Amino acid sequence: MTLRTHIIIFFIGTLALHAQEVKPISKAEVLHTVSENNTAIKISIEEFKQARADYRQTNAVFLPNITASHTGIATTNPLMAFGSKLNQEIVTQADFNPASLNDPSQIQNFATKLEIQQPLINIDGIYQRKAARSKMEAMWLKIERQQDYMAFEVDNAYMQLQLAYKAVDVLEQALEAAKANKDLADNSFKQGYLQHADVLNVEVRLIEVKNQLQIAKSNVQNASNYLSFLMNDDSFVTYRPTDHLNIDTSLTESKTISENRSDIKAMQLATDAYKAMHKADNMAFLPRLNAFGSYEMYDHTIFQANANGYLFGAKLSWDLFQGSKRLGKAQKSKAEFEKSKLEYNQYLSQSKLEFNKTKRMLFDAENKLTLSELALKQSEEALRIRTNRFKEGLEKTSDLLMAETQYAQKQLEYYQTIFEYNYTQAYLKFLTKE
Repeated sequence: MTLRTHIIIFFIGTLALHAQEVKPISKAEVLHTVSENNTAIKISIEEFKQARADYRQTNAVFLPNITASHTGIATTNPLMAFGSKLNQEIVTQADFNPASLNDPSQIQNFATKLEIQQPLINIDGIYQRKAARSKMEAMWLKIERQQDYMAFEVDNAYMQLQLAYKAVDVLEQALEAAKANKDLADNSFKQGYLQHADVLNVEVRLIEVKNQLQIAKSNVQNASNYLSFLMNDDSFVTYRPTDHLNIDTSLTESKTISENRSDIKAMQLATDAYKAMHKADNMAFLPRLNAFGSYEMYDHTIFQANANGYLFGAKLSWDLFQGSKRLGKAQKSKAEFEKSKLEYNQYLSQSKLEFNKTKRMLFDAENKLTLSELALKQSEEALRIRTNRFKEGLEKTSDLLMAETQYAQKQLEYYQTIFEYNYTQAYLKFLTKE
């Protein structure tokens, strides 16, 4: 064997060892990592920042608009030339000569101007600001609900990982039992106690368990990868839960759907935003009052200011008719407001419907849990009896295999029922969380 072959074998072995790396992790660690790194939560935070930026833009309803400019021109236009001289305060008696007025020489004018516009009365802008604030608060509540949902999804994913490992444990035990039965069947066949067909049945059972075990191990990988996705971790290692899959008994009181739930409150705030926008469109029919002022400096040389002046005043403006544009806009915002009220009521009704459905699911899961636990005990006892009778030659191979298969199935069903019960508990908490 060459040195290159040794290196290749070592490299492949290293990769296989890395692929089989198992990292223990608790649910608390998953929750913390998800709250810090989950992409969906980060997206909802950025959406809130967008809404907050929109709200901050509405400060223009109260704050002034200030601009500064510096303009340079050269002109022989009679009106502009005479006006520029007036602004520069250089008009003389000779400038009133009709020949100079009608055909002036080129003049240069540089103007530095500072302007300010201050809104005084802008009622529609005030309601637009209220709408933006409601939207911003709704987006904040969306972050809270997204965090609640991710916590629920962590419960679900972590329990799936626990269930996958339980399935691996059960099937590994079933594999050991199948191997023991195979050895026992081979000895019995050699001694003439069993037919070859019975030995084949035992071998078929052994192959079935191996296939089921491989699928269960793949499910461990799938559950681990989903946890990595939730935690925004690209390493995709195989996780092993440090918390055990036990029956959740933390739900001690019967709650109901509350309108204080963050997503329901967000829907209500969205309705408030549409209401404010409708009022803003109605208030657009009223006049607006704005103050304005400017300070101007002029000279024939760039960046000089030998002459200056100021201007201030107020403007009351009223758009009397815009081709029915405002009327159509008000009608549209009213329809959006009415639609949002209907959507809120529908969402609240759907939430209550889901809550009632989940309560029934929980009741069914409790009954199923009791029955599956009883069935597990009975199948375990039946397997114990048939195994002892088989060792004594008093039991058929097919009956033993059936009892062994049934016991493995009942174990898997029991753990699956625990998962369903805990999942329903977690979902009920998610629905009733305020």
